[in-house]
Amino acid sequence: MGFWFFMLFMNLLIPLTMIGCGKYFMKNAPGSINIVFGYRTSMSMKNQDTWKFAHEYCGKLWYQWGKITLIVTLVAMFFLLEKSVDTIGNWGGVICMIQLVPLIGVIGPTEDALRKTFDKDGNRKKTDI
Repeated sequence: MGFWFFMLFMNLLIPLTMIGCGKYFMKNAPGSINIVFGYRTSMSMKNQDTWKFAHEYCGKLWYQWGKITLIVTLVAMFFLLEKSVDTIGNWGGVICMIQLVPLIGVIGPTEDALRKTFDKDGNRKKTDI
């Protein structure tokens, strides 16, 4: 049972990180563009406007997908109760790999949103309203 709790803790790290960073990024993008912390792609680092937009957008996705990932992880781990250490370890690793999909998967939608909102130089596109 001790190993199950360990794997539960390990498997909760990614969803809780997504929820925490998502909530943080939605409210405050890292102050200045930097190469250490934050959503860093060539498009998001064009200027302060793209930087802020990318963090808000990525943050919303991480927050939403993190909550879903958390629930799925808890349900999956529940089914591993009373299983062997090998089974818990193997399935715990599989769960972790699956969690990487939404963690990294925000890049595509965020880059698409950046391209739809900004031109290649990082200037907001004009909207016809």
